[in-house]
Amino acid sequence: MNELYLMIAIAPRSSARQYLDLFQRHSVTATLTTLGQGTAGSELLDYFGLEKTEKAVTFSVVTRSVWRSVKSAMQRELRIDVPGTGIAFIVPLSSIGGKKTLAFLTDGQNFEAGEESALKDTKYELLVVIANQGHTELIMDAAREEQAGGGTVLHAKGTGMEKAEKFLGFSLVNEKEMVFIVVKTATKNRIMRAIMDKAGMSTDAKSIVFSLPVTGTAGMRLLELAGDETDE
Repeated sequence: MNELYLMIAIAPRSSARQYLDLFQRHSVTATLTTLGQGTAGSELLDYFGLEKTEKAVTFSVVTRSVWRSVKSAMQRELRIDVPGTGIAFIVPLSSIGGKKTLAFLTDGQNFEAGEESALKDTKYELLVVIANQGHTELIMDAAREEQAGGGTVLHAKGTGMEKAEKFLGFSLVNEKEMVFIVVKTATKNRIMRAIMDKAGMSTDAKSIVFSLPVTGTAGMRLLELAGDETDE
C-alpha cells in the first residue's frame, strides 16, 4: 500500500517560495505555511557561519513515492543537506476524516487507499484540524463533548486552496488555523466525527481533520485519569 505521511519542512523564510514551487512541481499542491523562529545558540551559528533566521514551516500530505521524489529534488535543487538551508521529515498518518478530504489532500499523487497506519495501535494520537480562521472555539467545543482535552492553535496560510472546489464543491479561503489536540486512540474516531459534524465542511469553519500516531507522551496524566473514570 502506498502509505500517507504528513511532510513537515522547516526553512528560512526567504526560501519559502522556492520550497512551495518545488512542492507544486512534484504534485504537492495543498500546503499550509506558518512562521517560526530558529533557536540555535550563537556558538553553533558562529561555527557554521550562519545568522539567526526566521523560519517558514510547511505542512503537506504526501505518499511515500512523492516524498522520495520531493526529498531528492530538495537535495539536488535547494541543497537541503547543507547546514542552515532547511530540514524536512515525514510522520505517518493514521486516518483522514472523509473521502473528499482525502482526495483533496492527495490530488495528483496516485494514492491507493488501504488499511490504516501500522502504528494505529498506539495509546494516543494527535488530531490535526485545519479550519478557517475564527472558529477554534467551535472546534474545541465539539471535541470536548467527546472528552478531548485542550488544544494548541497555529495561524497558517494555505496554498492550493482554490482547487478545493473540484473535490469539496466550494472554494476555501487561504487564511487558516491549525488546531493540534492529543487524544486517546480509543476516543479518536468519536472526536473526529464530532468535529466533522459540528465544524466540518457544511459549516463556516470548513474543517479538515486527520490524525497522527503518537508513540510516546509526557504530561498526559490528567487525560489518563479522566479516561480511567470514564471506563468505570
